[in-house]
Amino acid sequence: MKPYEKHTSIAALLNRSNVDTDQIIPKQFLKKVERSGFGIHLFHDWRFLPDGRPNPDFELNKPAFQGARILVAGDNFGCGSSREHAPWAIADYGFNTIIATSFADIFFNNCFKNGILPITVDRTELDALITEIDANPGARFTVDLEEQTVETESGRVIRFTIDDFRKKNLLKGLDEIGLTLEFERQIAAFEAEQKTRLRWLWN
Repeated sequence: MKPYEKHTSIAALLNRSNVDTDQIIPKQFLKKVERSGFGIHLFHDWRFLPDGRPNPDFELNKPAFQGARILVAGDNFGCGSSREHAPWAIADYGFNTIIATSFADIFFNNCFKNGILPITVDRTELDALITEIDANPGARFTVDLEEQTVETESGRVIRFTIDDFRKKNLLKGLDEIGLTLEFERQIAAFEAEQKTRLRWLWN
C-alpha cells in the first residue's frame, strides 16, 4: 500500500446519498480475488449505457472530473453489502479520498485497509463544497492528512478528525499485513525461542 501524501487534485462530485456497494461494483464483476482491475467497472450500471457507451448524464463522466482523485458524495456512502471489492474498485479507478457526511461502518473500515482516506464533514461543510464544485467544475482541493485539512480553490479550509492509529498507518502506507511486518524481528525472535524451548514440537 502506498503512503498517503498531501496532494492537490480535481474534486469530482457525486451528489447522491445512500450509494451502496452494489452500485459501486456490481455483483457480476466479483469474479477475481486480486485487488486490481476493478476500476473499469466502478459504478458500471451508472457509467455506461446498455450498449456499453459512456452515459453522458452520469456525473463522473463529465470531462471536468476526469483524473480526479477526490470524490465528494452525500450521506451514508458505501452502504449495502460488506464486499471489500468496493474500495478496491474506488482505489483502482484512481480515487484516494472520499468526502461525505457519513459512511457505512464496514465500508469505512475497509477504506483504511486499502489506502483510501474517508473524510466525514457536517452538512453545512458538504453543501459549501458542493456549491463550489457546481460553480467551478474541475475545481481542485488540497488534502493534507498530516494537518487534517481540506482546502478548496476559494481558500475555504475544512478540518477533519481521524483516529491517530489509522492516520499513522495511512501516512506510512501500512495495511494489516504491512503493520504485522513491522514486528518481523520480534516475531522471528519469538519463533526461535519457541523452537528452542519447545524443541519436542518440531521433532
